[in-house]
Amino acid sequence: MDNKIITCSLPLLLLFHFSLAFPPLQPLCHSEESSALLQFKESFIITKNASYYDPLAYPKVASWNLGGLNHDCCSWDGVECDQNTGHVIGLDVSSSCLYGSIDSNSSLFSLVHLQKVNLAFNHFNFSQIPSRFGNLSMLTHLNLSHSSFSGQVPFEISMLSKLSLLDMSRRDFEMLLELKTRDLRSLVQNMTNLEYLHLDSVKISSSIPYMLANMSSLTPLRLCNCGLYGEFPVAIFHLPKVQFFLMAHNPYLNGRLPGFLLNTDLKVLRFSDTSFSGQLPDSIGNLISLEYFDISYCKFSGMIPFALGNLSRLVEIDLTGGLQIPHRKKGKGIGSCLAIKGA
Repeated sequence: MDNKIITCSLPLLLLFHFSLAFPPLQPLCHSEESSALLQFKESFIITKNASYYDPLAYPKVASWNLGGLNHDCCSWDGVECDQNTGHVIGLDVSSSCLYGSIDSNSSLFSLVHLQKVNLAFNHFNFSQIPSRFGNLSMLTHLNLSHSSFSGQVPFEISMLSKLSLLDMSRRDFEMLLELKTRDLRSLVQNMTNLEYLHLDSVKISSSIPYMLANMSSLTPLRLCNCGLYGEFPVAIFHLPKVQFFLMAHNPYLNGRLPGFLLNTDLKVLRFSDTSFSGQLPDSIGNLISLEYFDISYCKFSGMIPFALGNLSRLVEIDLTGGLQIPHRKKGKGIGSCLAIKGA
């Protein structure tokens, strides 16, 4: 009886060892998706000047061809495929020296399984963001930053309800993109899974919606130079995972810093050149991971709280404006920070 059990088990053991030695091959890229990627590549001129912001830029699409051993698009630089289906699910051609326009006829929009798209640091010749991005309903990451898109941000972007990352920012102060007919609330109200929101130098010209306080997964909130105005909802300061608040260069945005609870996540507070006012709360000493604190050219008044000097991780503070260091403690505690400006 025991011999029969051993005999019956041998084929199963051999099959197990064979499956370990020869794992199933990942399916090849679909031919129609290879063709779409090649059409996308051919729609651009390759020039280093298109990615001048990035000194490490190189043309990733140079490796894309159907000849030789590189015929499978899943092996192409910047292309990611689903391991089970072979469909293209990721496209990262950031800093790829691409110059030209993208319109709604682009073959990019035939890649309907895309989940991540990164077109950052290219030059798309001041073309508008095509509304067909809204048809890529599986998108979780969309990065169009520093890419010289211009004009109205299409309403269809707001329909991408699975987005966890949205970046349409620019480094400089030129507002090429804008929300003409809609406000910030309209743009993000369906994006309940947002973790990363970066819209520096997008002309929004609206108030900040209270609903952002309900986006509990947000880690950075970057809305510098957006033409924002009105009262900053204080509840947003209490987002549980936020690490970066960058709201600088919105001169008509007003508000006050709240009483802070003990916080081990917040690293950057930058509200320079806004109309934030009032006194700094003593509870700022609870921001024990704070590294950068910039409230220059705001409307704060009064004394700098001693607790600020106890934040051992601070690298730089800019307090240029109306705040004063208490005379009896001047040069102690607060001055132990690596760099302090304006006090």
